[in-house]
Order: sequence, then structure tokens, then C-alpha cells
Amino acid sequence: MTDYRPPTALPRALLERADVRAALAAHDFGTVFALARRHAGISYAKIAAECDIKPERVGSLARGQGSVTTFEKITRIADALRIPGSLLGLASRPWEAGLTPDVDGEDSVRRRDFFKASAGSGLAASLPELTRPQAGRHIGSDTPKRLRERTARLRRLDDILGGGDTYRVYLGEYQATKALIRDTTYTETTGRALLSVLAEQAQQAGWAAFDAGRPTEAAGFYETSHQAATEAADTALAGNALAFLAYQTTPNNRKAGIEIAERSVTEAGPEAPPAVRALLQERLAWAHAVAGNAPQTEQALDAAAASLAEADDDTPRPDWVAWVDHTELQIMTGRCWSELCRPLRAVPVLQTALAGYDSRHARDKSLYLSWLAAAYVHAGEIEQAAVVADQALDLSAEVASVRPRQRLAPVLNDLTGHRALPAVAGVLEKAGL
Repeated sequence: MTDYRPPTALPRALLERADVRAALAAHDFGTVFALARRHAGISYAKIAAECDIKPERVGSLARGQGSVTTFEKITRIADALRIPGSLLGLASRPWEAGLTPDVDGEDSVRRRDFFKASAGSGLAASLPELTRPQAGRHIGSDTPKRLRERTARLRRLDDILGGGDTYRVYLGEYQATKALIRDTTYTETTGRALLSVLAEQAQQAGWAAFDAGRPTEAAGFYETSHQAATEAADTALAGNALAFLAYQTTPNNRKAGIEIAERSVTEAGPEAPPAVRALLQERLAWAHAVAGNAPQTEQALDAAAASLAEADDDTPRPDWVAWVDHTELQIMTGRCWSELCRPLRAVPVLQTALAGYDSRHARDKSLYLSWLAAAYVHAGEIEQAAVVADQALDLSAEVASVRPRQRLAPVLNDLTGHRALPAVAGVLEKAGL
């Protein structure tokens, strides 16, 4: 690293402002860019050049549209604006101490530090430290409990980051627990609990692999999870492993996808927590929607709603279904009707659900907007479809996930025949089409 000081380096006085510090803690870089221009005269064009971000993207962020979530882009912004790592939940940057970068893995260490230190910015709760027992040591019943708590906290990363960023983290946790099961001794009860944790971690790793565009690895993790959950007699988790597998299988083999989704509901059974049953019934509804089965889709959605109605704040549920609520059911309902080309049913429910949906969940919101855009295309509302697709593109721009762009591809293709409309021309240009 040289002594080069970029023209976008923030003045010390600006870094000490309370509003700048609050924006940095929240990783709200749009506000940081706006404050840098207003109070330090740093143009968006200079920020774009130094941060390797398109100028229009910088402007969108400054207007509160979209967010920056990838580790690589956040560190690039930190270096370009000379933001100390401590203000962003990062390790110290090389230029802070005049150090040279370590090509033999320092970035990986910083990535881990970033994940662990990001509680203040809302990316993840601080992780409980675990001392890994030596091979041959006996472990007690508290170890699976602490591992499950750690797994739950790491799951929050998926709220903000894409699978391209989280896959190695989740894979490492899975491998560590697998080694623990292999190399230590424990009671039969503790062994079952460890297998249940392993099944949960395999699902995390599988989902991240799927999100990162690694479907073969994802399927392997789901199958491993199902086997471990079955051995642990955790029928709810075993059913969820099948639901993940069904979700991935359905686009390429609709019949098999439906069969696996039906198995997931059966395997979890009627005694599963209401939120678990609701989730599995939602996944069954989706499999039927992709296959074009409207009556079966509606039946499964009704069953999911009935299950969710049984749940309240006092009803126990595993952490891996903590996100399943009435908004999630609304979104799945809208997605299903959009997939079935029923825009009059899809648009109102998606609009309602997405109106208050936090844009910090950029990957998920961009995906859900893609189904809303598709519904507008089905309704012949081409300009509105373009507006929504534009929002989805902005949200997905900095997310390490292949799925938003994959989902938007058919919508953008449908819009190409309407390029004469200004809104359509703008979104197609942004998409590079």
C-alpha cells in the first residue's frame, strides 16, 4: 500500500459528525455519500470512480434507493473514503498503520472479523465464543445448546448478505460440527442433539450454496441434512430439508418437486409447530404454482394460513422458522398467483406486503419485486412493470446472489418489445440489454 491519499478521503471533522457516524454504523453509505458531497464538496463522480461504482448507482444510493452489503464493496468504500475500519465493524485497514496487504490470507481474516464485529450495524449478533474440545474428549449436553445458539445468530447474516458472501461461513460451521461428532465422545442424547444441529447447519450451507449458484452442492447438503435430522428423530427439521430440496427441484422437474414437497409435509407431521407446518405448506403451494395447478395451490395456501393462525407469540417454534409470519405468507401468496399468471390476485397482495418491507433485505425484496413486475406484465401494465423492475435491479446490484437477476431475466425479456416507452428503455439500459 502506498501513501496515496484519494481525493474522496473524508475530512476528520466530517468523520466526527454524529450523523456520519450513525450512517456508518448502519452501513448506510447513501447517506454518507450525500453528506460527503454536502459538507466536503466531494462529488458523486469522484466517489464513483474511487469506489468502482457506476455514477448512477451512487446517485441512487444517495437518494435512499438500495444498499451496499458485500464485504468486498464495503472494504472498497472504506479505503476510497478513508473510513477507519472500526467505524464499520471491520478490522483496521492497511493504510491506517501504513501496512502492506498480506496476500496470504489477511483478507479472509478480515472477512471473519467483519462478520463477528458487525453487530452494531445490524448484520449479525455477536457470536458466543466456543472452545473446540480436543479429539477424544467427552463433551456434555451444553455443547449442542451453545452450537444451536451460534447457528441461530449466524442465520441472521442471510437477512442481509447473499450466498456468495455467507457460503464459506456456513460451510465452516458445518464442517466444524461434523468433526466434533467424529472426534469426541458423548451420551446418546447429546449425540442426537449434535446431529440435529448438524442438520440445521447443512440446511444453512445448502441454502447459501443455492443462492450463490451452486445447485449441485446445495442438493448434497439438503440430502445430508435430511439423513442427519432423521437419525436425530427431528421430524420437523427432516421435513424442512425435503422442502428445501423440493424448492430447488421444482423448476427442472415439476412432478418430482411436488412429490418431494408432499413428503416434506407428511414427514414433519401434524404435531410439528404451526409455523413449521405453515412453511412446508407454503413450499407445497409454490411447487403446485410452478406446475400450473391453481386449485392445489390455493388449497395449500389455505392450509398454510390455517396453520399460521394457530401460532402466537407464546407458541414455541425453532429459530429456523422465526421469519415465517403473515407478511411472508402474503408474499408467497402473491408469488404463487403471479406464477399462475393471475395478476388481479397477485398485484394487490404483493403491493400490500412490500409496502413496508425493509430495503436492507435487498436480495429478498428484489426477488419479491420481480414477481410483482411479472404480474404487471401479465396485466398489460408495461410501464409500471418497468418501474418495479428498475427498483429490483437497484436493490440487487450489490448482493452476492445469482437469483435476483435470474428471476428478472424473463421480465426484462418481456419488456424488450416495448423499448419505445421511456421507462422501459431506461430499465433495459440499466440492465445492459
